[in-house]
Amino acid sequence: MTEADILNLISTGENDTCEFKSSFNAETIETLVAFANSKGGYVLVGVSNSGKTVGVNIQKETLQLWLNEVKSKTSPMLIPDVKALTVNDKTIVLFSVKEYPVKPVAVKGRFYRRITNSNSLMTASEVSELYMQTMQYSWDSYPYPNASPDDLDNAKIERFVTKVKDNRRLRISGTPMDILHKLSLIKDDKPTNASMLLFAKQPLMFDIQAGRLKTNDYILDNIIIRDTLFEVVEVTMKYIISHLKVAYEISTETVKKSTRRKEIFEYPLEALREMVLNSIIHRSYTNAGDIKIKIFDNRITIFNPGRLYGNLTIDDLKSDDYHPSARNKLIVEAFFLTGDIEKYGTGFHRIRTAIKEYPGMRFNYKEAQDGFMSELSYVPVDKTVDKTVDKTVDKTVDKTVDKTVDKTVDKTVDKTVKEQIIETINLNPHITQKELAEITGLTQRGIEWNIRELKRNNKIIRIGAKRGGYWKVIDKEDD
Repeated sequence: MTEADILNLISTGENDTCEFKSSFNAETIETLVAFANSKGGYVLVGVSNSGKTVGVNIQKETLQLWLNEVKSKTSPMLIPDVKALTVNDKTIVLFSVKEYPVKPVAVKGRFYRRITNSNSLMTASEVSELYMQTMQYSWDSYPYPNASPDDLDNAKIERFVTKVKDNRRLRISGTPMDILHKLSLIKDDKPTNASMLLFAKQPLMFDIQAGRLKTNDYILDNIIIRDTLFEVVEVTMKYIISHLKVAYEISTETVKKSTRRKEIFEYPLEALREMVLNSIIHRSYTNAGDIKIKIFDNRITIFNPGRLYGNLTIDDLKSDDYHPSARNKLIVEAFFLTGDIEKYGTGFHRIRTAIKEYPGMRFNYKEAQDGFMSELSYVPVDKTVDKTVDKTVDKTVDKTVDKTVDKTVDKTVDKTVKEQIIETINLNPHITQKELAEITGLTQRGIEWNIRELKRNNKIIRIGAKRGGYWKVIDKEDD
């Protein structure tokens, strides 16, 4: 490099491929290791953190001694390029290192990687993942310890095979077990980690903790979901939906004497499903942590263990043109074959497209601690929901009005599940919880929770026995 090149590096400042050091020390070696475990980079010794050229004093053997120290303290042995240069009439030393071909590299048994302009100590799961990535392995492709095909649920496998055939993304034939062999979900007659996550009779202990919260400390409801992956997606979505507000568009045809109702959920369900799928499919299964889903009044957050994989960055995700690499290759393949996802990184684009119909809604994401956090939010509640419903209702009415049929449209905006339950009970006091679940779309658990809350808040009471009794809505006059 010329003096002009060095001055250009200094003017750019410290970043993910460049760092300044006033003197050579242990942190210099840590930075070289972090660069080797990332994209490579430069360390300028003799430049202060602020970018001021302070220079260093070196003797004839200094560079060789520094290089020997780097080599002796790193494993695999790291041998950077090193040279002394004159900049602003001062001597600085330039260390340059390329991305190491077989990662990770350690310094005294500790592993670092470069994140923006700092070195981050890697966790054990990140170390193992980086090694597998380098060797083009995937954790989910390894045999699950001490497992056999008898540990797999045949009904789940058959549902998977049927769905794959229906989606026609791969021509497959043979028995379900033959197909698992062809897809490398079973190797040498042993289930892989992926097949155990997808089809085990006893689901592995990778849980989802989900809850409805008013604040971080005030939890209204929570649940721990443990199941195989295809099933856990559906259970998780049902739980989230049970806690969403719903706006209704009700169209009544007076000639036919029938009503049609369209639900408009507080959030686009397609976007929520993509977020749930991303968290389950792309999480790090070498990390023992759980996925955490928090449903607040006007935001939903989903955290999954494991940062972005490979060289993918947050800035890449903001573009619709990036090339992701799969942490869990077999799991990604399975969900692609069933049609649940698109294989080549279209999930974030689909989320951004889905929320366009919800004015004021925001989609944010970031790396947090040792994982990834995504969030859907909106403010304020009334404007977001009202505008969405009015826009949808107006479009629907314009398209469906038939001049030969007298129709009236009742727009019910921002109606909560509890309000819907109360309204339904007013119409039919003898309605059962099962019938309420069918009307609202909630699970039995969701109905039971809402009923308990309504009773606790003196909104409804039960008159008579469980069988033969009825519900009564408590009016203000009854208080």
